[in-house]
Amino acid sequence: MTIKQWLVIPVCCLIFLAGCTDSIELANYDLQDSPVSRSGTATPPDESSGLLSAFFGFNSEAPATASFFVCRGAAGNDAMPVVFSHELDLATLQVGDFRVVRSDGTEGELICVTPAPAFDPGEYRTMLLIGEFGSTGNPPESVEITGNILSADGRINFKGQTLKVTLLADGPSMILAEPVPGDEWYLGKKATFLPFGGGSGCPVGTRQIIRVTWNGGITKPGGDEVDDLERKSYSITIRDSEGSVSTISPFALGDLGDGDNNHKLCLDVEGTPLKVEFPEGLVTDPREDLNPETSLAISTPQAR
Repeated sequence: MTIKQWLVIPVCCLIFLAGCTDSIELANYDLQDSPVSRSGTATPPDESSGLLSAFFGFNSEAPATASFFVCRGAAGNDAMPVVFSHELDLATLQVGDFRVVRSDGTEGELICVTPAPAFDPGEYRTMLLIGEFGSTGNPPESVEITGNILSADGRINFKGQTLKVTLLADGPSMILAEPVPGDEWYLGKKATFLPFGGGSGCPVGTRQIIRVTWNGGITKPGGDEVDDLERKSYSITIRDSEGSVSTISPFALGDLGDGDNNHKLCLDVEGTPLKVEFPEGLVTDPREDLNPETSLAISTPQAR
């Protein structure tokens, strides 16, 4: 499912949302005023945390339905997923916390910010910015956090973080890989937390799960969901209890069917996963830009 496809939500979701104000507010963070204040001991990110990616994924292509399902005025605008190292406290999030600067030095206009469609447990680190950010001739160059956006545990304040934007023509890459804590597992079923989220679970018999976060939405060329070709193409380096190192592929993929930028790599073996790799040219972003070869060390789970 592409970003275009998940923006066009079925009519059944329209009926559900019409009677559920809280769900509309969660899916529609076009906030204008100051967020809920948070005091405490939040500190700036260290070398292992901060902004991980800002991906110019859509140029003036949000469909008409996006103005209802994403935020007011979204139709025909740009989209940019921004990935943080930690999950966020959504009560500290507002449009005015972000500043997008184009290559000519002018500022882009933000309309809203939303976690949709990355709504499953552990995924509140990807935020989708909607607005007018630039063009192919004058693309967005950087994203800066200008307000007090806090991590979910209140320990990190991302204010002051700046990151170079990935160009529109570039394909998607993996940006984070980490084990999924057991309390976030749902085996043999689809999560049903919100109308927008709820990717498929890993099969019963799974021994451990690695969440891979890409810097943008990913599908097969043409927009279909990934399948066994992509599953077998994920390569995980793993060390067993005796210290031997081998390379395996996940026996299944989870978190499919919800249109976000995450895959769950379902493993049926024990051991310590060290690294994940994926070859070039198998998945695309919404513009059909193919991925480059991409690899990551598998980190320990971040604090929630």
